[in-house]
Amino acid sequence: MAGDRETLLSMGFDPSRVDWALRATGHRGLQPAMDHLLEHEGEPIPDASASGGSSLTSANTAQSTPAMDVDGDDDDAEALRHLIGKKGPVPAATAGDGEAKSIKCSVCGKTFKNTALANYHAEKSGHDQFEESTEEIKPLTEEERKAKLEELQQKLAAKRAVKAQEEEKAAKANEAIKRKQGKDLNKLKEELKAKEMIKEAEQKRKEKAEDAKARAAIKAQIEADKKARAEKAAREKALREGKPIVDSQSETNSGTPSSAAVASSSSGVAGKDFKDTRLQIRLASGGTPYTTTLPSDSTLHDVAEFVAAQTLAVNVDTVSFTQQFPRKTFSRTDFNKSLRELGLTPSAVLIAS
Repeated sequence: MAGDRETLLSMGFDPSRVDWALRATGHRGLQPAMDHLLEHEGEPIPDASASGGSSLTSANTAQSTPAMDVDGDDDDAEALRHLIGKKGPVPAATAGDGEAKSIKCSVCGKTFKNTALANYHAEKSGHDQFEESTEEIKPLTEEERKAKLEELQQKLAAKRAVKAQEEEKAAKANEAIKRKQGKDLNKLKEELKAKEMIKEAEQKRKEKAEDAKARAAIKAQIEADKKARAEKAAREKALREGKPIVDSQSETNSGTPSSAAVASSSSGVAGKDFKDTRLQIRLASGGTPYTTTLPSDSTLHDVAEFVAAQTLAVNVDTVSFTQQFPRKTFSRTDFNKSLRELGLTPSAVLIAS
Protein backbone atom coordinates (compact mmCIF):
# COMPACT_ATOMS: atom_id res chain seq x y z
CA MET A 1 0.00 0.00 0.00
CA ALA A 2 3.02 2.28 0.51
CA GLY A 3 3.87 1.61 -3.13
CA ASP A 4 0.37 2.66 -4.23
CA ARG A 5 0.68 5.94 -2.33
CA GLU A 6 4.09 6.69 -3.80
CA THR A 7 2.87 5.91 -7.29
CA LEU A 8 -0.11 8.23 -6.95
CA LEU A 9 2.09 10.95 -5.48
CA SER A 10 4.49 10.56 -8.39
CA MET A 11 1.56 11.22 -10.74
CA GLY A 12 1.10 14.63 -9.15
CA PHE A 13 -1.94 13.97 -6.92
CA ASP A 14 -2.26 15.88 -3.65
CA PRO A 15 -1.06 13.80 -0.64
CA SER A 16 -4.21 14.48 1.38
CA ARG A 17 -6.41 13.36 -1.53
CA VAL A 18 -4.26 10.27 -2.02
CA ASP A 19 -4.71 9.33 1.66
CA TRP A 20 -8.47 9.94 1.35
CA ALA A 21 -8.70 7.75 -1.76
CA LEU A 22 -6.76 4.90 -0.14
CA ARG A 23 -8.94 5.04 2.99
CA ALA A 24 -12.17 5.24 0.99
CA THR A 25 -11.26 2.24 -1.16
CA GLY A 26 -10.03 0.18 1.77
CA HIS A 27 -6.50 -0.04 0.29
CA ARG A 28 -7.75 -2.45 -2.39
CA GLY A 29 -5.14 -1.39 -4.91
CA LEU A 30 -3.93 1.29 -7.29
CA GLN A 31 -6.81 1.21 -9.80
CA PRO A 32 -9.65 1.70 -7.26
CA ALA A 33 -7.76 4.56 -5.61
CA MET A 34 -7.10 6.18 -8.98
CA ASP A 35 -10.79 5.85 -9.95
CA HIS A 36 -11.76 7.48 -6.65
CA LEU A 37 -9.40 10.40 -7.24
CA LEU A 38 -10.75 11.04 -10.73
CA GLU A 39 -14.40 10.65 -9.73
CA HIS A 40 -14.12 12.98 -6.70
CA GLU A 41 -11.82 15.54 -8.28
CA GLY A 42 -12.65 19.02 -6.98
CA GLU A 43 -14.79 17.74 -4.09
CA PRO A 44 -13.89 18.82 -0.55
CA ILE A 45 -12.01 16.26 1.51
CA PRO A 46 -14.25 15.00 4.38
CA ASP A 47 -13.13 15.52 7.95
CA ALA A 48 -11.48 12.30 9.06
CA SER A 49 -9.09 13.44 11.78
CA ALA A 50 -9.03 10.07 13.46
CA SER A 51 -8.21 8.12 10.33
CA GLY A 52 -5.95 10.95 9.15
CA GLY A 53 -4.07 10.88 12.43
CA SER A 54 -3.78 7.17 12.12
CA SER A 55 -2.34 7.52 8.61
CA LEU A 56 0.12 10.18 9.74
CA THR A 57 1.17 8.06 12.70
CA SER A 58 1.71 5.10 10.40
CA ALA A 59 3.72 7.28 8.02
CA ASN A 60 5.85 8.68 10.85
CA THR A 61 6.41 5.21 12.24
CA ALA A 62 7.44 3.98 8.80
CA GLN A 63 9.92 6.85 8.48
CA SER A 64 11.39 6.47 11.98
CA THR A 65 11.59 2.69 12.03
CA PRO A 66 14.09 1.20 9.60
CA ALA A 67 12.86 -2.33 10.33
CA MET A 68 9.54 -1.54 8.68
CA ASP A 69 11.37 -0.47 5.51
CA VAL A 70 13.27 -3.74 5.58
CA ASP A 71 10.02 -5.70 5.85
CA GLY A 72 8.56 -3.72 2.96
CA ASP A 73 11.66 -4.42 0.88
CA ASP A 74 11.41 -8.13 1.74
CA ASP A 75 7.78 -8.15 0.55
CA ASP A 76 8.78 -6.40 -2.68
CA ALA A 77 11.62 -8.84 -3.19
CA GLU A 78 9.28 -11.78 -2.61
CA ALA A 79 6.81 -10.43 -5.14
CA LEU A 80 9.57 -9.79 -7.63
CA ARG A 81 10.97 -13.29 -7.05
CA HIS A 82 7.54 -14.72 -7.88
CA LEU A 83 7.27 -12.69 -11.07
CA ILE A 84 10.82 -13.33 -12.32
CA GLY A 85 10.70 -17.02 -11.34
CA LYS A 86 13.93 -17.13 -9.40
CA LYS A 87 14.38 -19.54 -6.56
CA GLY A 88 16.79 -17.47 -4.46
CA PRO A 89 16.37 -14.01 -2.99
CA VAL A 90 16.67 -10.95 -5.16
CA PRO A 91 20.41 -10.07 -5.28
CA ALA A 92 21.25 -6.86 -3.52
CA ALA A 93 23.46 -4.23 -5.05
CA THR A 94 27.17 -4.95 -4.75
CA ALA A 95 30.26 -2.90 -5.35
CA GLY A 96 31.01 -4.76 -8.59
CA ASP A 97 27.47 -4.75 -10.00
CA GLY A 98 25.30 -1.82 -10.95
CA GLU A 99 22.64 -0.90 -8.48
CA ALA A 100 19.13 -2.08 -9.43
CA LYS A 101 17.02 1.04 -9.71
CA SER A 102 13.96 -0.29 -11.55
CA ILE A 103 12.14 -3.40 -12.73
CA LYS A 104 11.85 -4.10 -16.44
CA CYS A 105 9.27 -6.24 -18.26
CA SER A 106 11.14 -8.58 -20.58
CA VAL A 107 8.03 -8.97 -22.79
CA CYS A 108 7.22 -5.35 -23.66
CA GLY A 109 10.34 -3.53 -22.35
CA LYS A 110 8.50 -1.19 -19.98
CA THR A 111 10.28 -0.19 -16.75
CA PHE A 112 8.65 0.31 -13.37
CA LYS A 113 9.76 2.11 -10.25
CA ASN A 114 8.76 -0.60 -7.76
CA THR A 115 7.25 -4.06 -7.53
CA ALA A 116 3.77 -2.72 -6.91
CA LEU A 117 3.67 -1.10 -10.33
CA ALA A 118 5.26 -4.19 -11.92
CA ASN A 119 2.67 -6.43 -10.29
CA TYR A 120 -0.14 -4.14 -11.46
CA HIS A 121 1.26 -4.30 -15.02
CA ALA A 122 1.47 -8.10 -14.81
CA GLU A 123 -2.19 -8.36 -13.72
CA LYS A 124 -3.40 -6.07 -16.50
CA SER A 125 -1.24 -7.37 -19.38
CA GLY A 126 -0.65 -10.99 -18.39
CA HIS A 127 3.10 -10.60 -18.80
CA ASP A 128 5.14 -12.76 -16.42
CA GLN A 129 8.78 -12.14 -17.40
CA PHE A 130 10.49 -9.37 -15.39
CA GLU A 131 14.12 -8.49 -14.55
CA GLU A 132 16.05 -5.94 -12.55
CA SER A 133 17.31 -2.88 -14.37
CA THR A 134 19.91 -0.22 -13.56
CA GLU A 135 17.91 2.30 -15.55
CA GLU A 136 16.68 5.03 -13.26
CA ILE A 137 13.14 6.26 -13.73
CA LYS A 138 13.24 10.01 -13.59
CA PRO A 139 10.43 11.84 -11.77
CA LEU A 140 7.69 13.13 -14.01
CA THR A 141 7.84 16.78 -14.92
CA GLU A 142 4.85 19.02 -14.34
CA GLU A 143 3.89 18.76 -18.01
CA GLU A 144 4.26 14.98 -17.96
CA ARG A 145 2.14 14.73 -14.84
CA LYS A 146 -0.60 16.81 -16.40
CA ALA A 147 -0.44 14.74 -19.58
CA LYS A 148 -0.60 11.51 -17.57
CA LEU A 149 -3.54 12.76 -15.54
CA GLU A 150 -5.34 13.89 -18.70
CA GLU A 151 -4.72 10.49 -20.27
CA LEU A 152 -6.16 8.72 -17.24
CA GLN A 153 -9.18 11.01 -17.26
CA GLN A 154 -9.75 10.32 -20.96
CA LYS A 155 -9.55 6.58 -20.38
CA LEU A 156 -12.02 6.81 -17.51
CA ALA A 157 -14.36 8.97 -19.61
CA ALA A 158 -14.14 6.48 -22.49
CA LYS A 159 -14.86 3.62 -20.11
CA ARG A 160 -17.89 5.44 -18.74
CA ALA A 161 -19.09 6.24 -22.26
CA VAL A 162 -18.87 2.58 -23.27
CA LYS A 163 -20.74 1.58 -20.14
CA ALA A 164 -23.42 4.22 -20.81
CA GLN A 165 -23.82 2.94 -24.39
CA GLU A 166 -24.17 -0.63 -23.18
CA GLU A 167 -26.77 0.42 -20.59
CA GLU A 168 -28.66 2.42 -23.23
CA LYS A 169 -28.58 -0.53 -25.62
CA ALA A 170 -29.84 -2.87 -22.87
CA ALA A 171 -32.60 -0.40 -21.99
CA LYS A 172 -33.71 -0.20 -25.64
CA ALA A 173 -33.70 -4.00 -25.88
CA ASN A 174 -35.83 -4.26 -22.73
CA GLU A 175 -38.21 -1.61 -24.05
CA ALA A 176 -38.56 -3.48 -27.35
CA ILE A 177 -39.33 -6.69 -25.47
CA LYS A 178 -41.96 -4.91 -23.35
CA ARG A 179 -43.58 -3.37 -26.44
CA LYS A 180 -43.70 -6.73 -28.21
CA GLN A 181 -45.25 -8.35 -25.15
CA GLY A 182 -47.81 -5.52 -24.98
CA LYS A 183 -48.68 -5.91 -28.66
CA ASP A 184 -49.06 -9.68 -28.29
CA LEU A 185 -51.29 -9.19 -25.24
CA ASN A 186 -53.46 -6.63 -27.03
CA LYS A 187 -53.75 -8.92 -30.04
CA LEU A 188 -54.83 -11.79 -27.82
CA LYS A 189 -57.42 -9.59 -26.10
CA GLU A 190 -58.80 -8.47 -29.47
CA GLU A 191 -59.08 -12.05 -30.69
CA LEU A 192 -60.92 -13.09 -27.51
CA LYS A 193 -63.22 -10.09 -27.83
CA ALA A 194 -63.97 -10.93 -31.47
CA LYS A 195 -64.77 -14.53 -30.55
CA GLU A 196 -67.09 -13.36 -27.78
CA MET A 197 -68.87 -10.99 -30.17
CA ILE A 198 -69.32 -13.77 -32.73
CA LYS A 199 -70.63 -16.10 -30.06
CA GLU A 200 -73.01 -13.47 -28.71
CA ALA A 201 -74.28 -12.62 -32.20
CA GLU A 202 -74.89 -16.30 -32.94
CA GLN A 203 -76.79 -16.67 -29.66
CA LYS A 204 -78.93 -13.62 -30.44
CA ARG A 205 -79.64 -14.90 -33.95
CA LYS A 206 -80.68 -18.27 -32.56
CA GLU A 207 -82.93 -16.67 -29.95
CA LYS A 208 -84.43 -14.37 -32.58
CA ALA A 209 -85.21 -17.33 -34.83
CA GLU A 210 -86.80 -19.23 -31.94
CA ASP A 211 -88.88 -16.19 -31.00
CA ALA A 212 -90.05 -15.81 -34.58
CA LYS A 213 -91.00 -19.47 -34.68
CA ALA A 214 -92.89 -19.18 -31.39
CA ARG A 215 -94.74 -16.06 -32.62
CA ALA A 216 -95.68 -17.82 -35.84
CA ALA A 217 -97.10 -20.75 -33.88
CA ILE A 218 -99.05 -18.38 -31.63
CA LYS A 219 -100.46 -16.47 -34.60
CA ALA A 220 -101.49 -19.72 -36.25
CA GLN A 221 -103.21 -20.76 -33.04
CA ILE A 222 -105.00 -17.40 -32.82
CA GLU A 223 -106.21 -17.69 -36.41
CA ALA A 224 -107.43 -21.21 -35.77
CA ASP A 225 -109.31 -20.05 -32.67
CA LYS A 226 -110.89 -17.22 -34.61
CA LYS A 227 -112.07 -19.56 -37.35
CA ALA A 228 -113.39 -22.01 -34.78
CA ARG A 229 -115.33 -19.26 -33.00
CA ALA A 230 -116.69 -17.95 -36.29
CA GLU A 231 -117.81 -21.45 -37.27
CA LYS A 232 -119.44 -21.96 -33.91
CA ALA A 233 -121.25 -18.61 -34.12
CA ALA A 234 -122.48 -19.36 -37.65
CA ARG A 235 -123.78 -22.73 -36.58
CA GLU A 236 -125.63 -21.32 -33.58
CA LYS A 237 -127.13 -18.57 -35.73
CA ALA A 238 -128.32 -21.14 -38.26
CA LEU A 239 -129.98 -23.16 -35.50
CA ARG A 240 -131.74 -20.07 -34.11
CA GLU A 241 -133.03 -19.03 -37.53
CA GLY A 242 -133.95 -22.58 -38.52
CA LYS A 243 -131.66 -22.57 -41.48
CA PRO A 244 -129.96 -25.74 -42.58
CA ILE A 245 -126.43 -26.29 -41.33
CA VAL A 246 -123.96 -26.59 -44.12
CA ASP A 247 -122.31 -29.96 -44.11
CA SER A 248 -118.55 -29.89 -43.50
CA GLN A 249 -118.06 -32.17 -46.50
CA SER A 250 -119.84 -29.73 -48.78
CA GLU A 251 -117.80 -26.88 -47.37
CA THR A 252 -114.71 -28.85 -48.10
CA ASN A 253 -115.86 -29.50 -51.68
CA SER A 254 -116.75 -25.84 -52.20
CA GLY A 255 -113.39 -24.70 -50.96
CA THR A 256 -114.71 -23.08 -47.73
CA PRO A 257 -113.08 -24.42 -44.57
CA SER A 258 -115.60 -26.01 -42.23
CA SER A 259 -115.57 -25.96 -38.47
CA ALA A 260 -114.19 -29.49 -38.44
CA ALA A 261 -111.35 -28.32 -40.63
CA VAL A 262 -110.78 -25.33 -38.37
CA ALA A 263 -110.89 -27.55 -35.31
CA SER A 264 -108.53 -29.95 -37.00
CA SER A 265 -106.20 -27.07 -37.83
CA SER A 266 -106.43 -25.76 -34.29
CA SER A 267 -105.78 -29.14 -32.79
CA GLY A 268 -102.90 -29.58 -35.22
CA VAL A 269 -101.21 -26.59 -33.62
CA ALA A 270 -102.25 -26.74 -30.00
CA GLY A 271 -103.47 -30.27 -29.46
CA LYS A 272 -100.66 -32.19 -31.06
CA ASP A 273 -98.89 -34.48 -28.66
CA PHE A 274 -95.53 -32.68 -28.39
CA LYS A 275 -93.11 -34.48 -26.11
CA ASP A 276 -91.21 -31.34 -25.04
CA THR A 277 -92.10 -27.70 -24.68
CA ARG A 278 -89.64 -24.89 -25.24
CA LEU A 279 -90.19 -21.87 -22.99
CA GLN A 280 -88.73 -18.39 -22.94
CA ILE A 281 -89.30 -16.65 -19.61
CA ARG A 282 -88.84 -12.90 -19.40
CA LEU A 283 -88.79 -10.94 -16.16
CA ALA A 284 -91.16 -8.01 -15.84
CA SER A 285 -88.28 -6.00 -14.34
CA GLY A 286 -86.20 -6.52 -17.51
CA GLY A 287 -82.91 -8.27 -18.13
CA THR A 288 -81.79 -11.24 -20.12
CA PRO A 289 -84.59 -13.77 -20.77
CA TYR A 290 -84.20 -17.38 -19.64
CA THR A 291 -84.72 -20.18 -22.14
CA THR A 292 -85.37 -23.81 -21.26
CA THR A 293 -86.95 -26.95 -22.64
CA LEU A 294 -89.17 -29.01 -20.33
CA PRO A 295 -91.30 -32.11 -20.86
CA SER A 296 -94.84 -31.19 -21.89
CA ASP A 297 -96.15 -33.03 -18.81
CA SER A 298 -94.25 -30.62 -16.52
CA THR A 299 -96.41 -28.27 -14.49
CA LEU A 300 -96.30 -24.49 -14.30
CA HIS A 301 -94.92 -24.96 -10.78
CA ASP A 302 -91.87 -26.65 -12.32
CA VAL A 303 -91.40 -23.57 -14.48
CA ALA A 304 -91.54 -21.37 -11.37
CA GLU A 305 -88.88 -23.51 -9.68
CA PHE A 306 -86.66 -23.20 -12.77
CA VAL A 307 -86.92 -19.40 -12.78
CA ALA A 308 -86.33 -19.19 -9.01
CA ALA A 309 -83.15 -21.23 -9.47
CA GLN A 310 -81.85 -18.70 -12.02
CA THR A 311 -82.39 -15.49 -10.02
CA LEU A 312 -83.01 -14.53 -6.41
CA ALA A 313 -85.55 -11.91 -7.52
CA VAL A 314 -88.16 -14.65 -8.06
CA ASN A 315 -89.91 -16.59 -5.30
CA VAL A 316 -91.69 -19.84 -6.13
CA ASP A 317 -94.60 -19.08 -3.78
CA THR A 318 -95.27 -15.53 -5.01
CA VAL A 319 -94.31 -15.53 -8.68
CA SER A 320 -97.02 -15.13 -11.32
CA PHE A 321 -96.92 -15.79 -15.06
CA THR A 322 -98.54 -13.91 -17.93
CA GLN A 323 -98.82 -14.83 -21.62
CA GLN A 324 -98.91 -12.06 -24.21
CA PHE A 325 -100.32 -13.96 -27.24
CA PRO A 326 -103.04 -14.66 -26.51
CA ARG A 327 -103.27 -12.38 -23.46
CA LYS A 328 -103.69 -14.55 -20.40
CA THR A 329 -102.74 -14.43 -16.73
CA PHE A 330 -102.32 -17.79 -15.01
CA SER A 331 -103.78 -18.21 -11.54
CA ARG A 332 -102.29 -20.22 -8.69
CA THR A 333 -104.61 -23.12 -9.55
CA ASP A 334 -102.96 -23.30 -12.98
CA PHE A 335 -99.62 -24.07 -11.34
CA ASN A 336 -100.70 -27.71 -10.87
CA LYS A 337 -101.65 -28.12 -14.54
CA SER A 338 -99.31 -29.42 -17.18
CA LEU A 339 -97.92 -27.30 -19.96
CA ARG A 340 -99.96 -29.36 -22.45
CA GLU A 341 -103.17 -28.66 -20.53
CA LEU A 342 -102.41 -24.94 -20.44
CA GLY A 343 -101.87 -24.87 -24.22
CA LEU A 344 -98.21 -23.85 -23.98
CA THR A 345 -96.91 -26.56 -26.31
CA PRO A 346 -94.82 -26.73 -28.42
CA SER A 347 -93.37 -23.33 -27.40
CA ALA A 348 -94.45 -20.22 -25.54
CA VAL A 349 -93.21 -16.93 -24.13
CA LEU A 350 -94.05 -16.18 -20.49
CA ILE A 351 -93.53 -13.04 -18.43
CA ALA A 352 -92.68 -13.65 -14.75
CA SER A 353 -93.51 -11.00 -12.16
